[in-house]
Amino acid sequence: MNAIMSMNLILASAEMEPRLFNLDFQLLHDAVLSIIAVVTLFLIASHFLFNPVRNMLQARQDKIKGELDNAAKDMADARELKAEYEAKLRDIDKEAESILSEARKKALANENKIVAQAKEEAARIVERANAEAELEKKKAADEVKREMVVLASLMAGKVVNAAIDTTVQDSLIDETLNEMGDSTWLS
Repeated sequence: MNAIMSMNLILASAEMEPRLFNLDFQLLHDAVLSIIAVVTLFLIASHFLFNPVRNMLQARQDKIKGELDNAAKDMADARELKAEYEAKLRDIDKEAESILSEARKKALANENKIVAQAKEEAARIVERANAEAELEKKKAADEVKREMVVLASLMAGKVVNAAIDTTVQDSLIDETLNEMGDSTWLS
């Protein structure tokens, strides 16, 4: 019994002895199980929580990067358009001057054309007026000739009525011819 007691005493004293960091088998067992549980929970949380969050953050990052790329592209396009419009604004004065020059040339050509047409019309009017004047002149000459014929017949009637001699008759003809003028018979 003594031996049993001494064993109990050794066991009791062994339980009472201070341990290094109070490590015993149960504590190590619990610590390992806790670490395994934490790692398992981390892997499960990573799979169900962290990966979707990472994917969402990656998608957001890609979207922002795409928007920044689009903004940079739009900015470059805007710069090109601005340069193009500035070049057009510089060239617009030259273009306006060329358009005005072309319009002046066309106006001058139209002016020359209108003046030429007016000159042709004036020449036709003058020609027509000259022709009409010529006709009027001929009509007047014909009228004078008719009057001379009428006067000559009246004179002949007077000569016949008066039965004058030839000297009186010659003097009457000379007098009538002098009254009518030489130019009447020549035209």
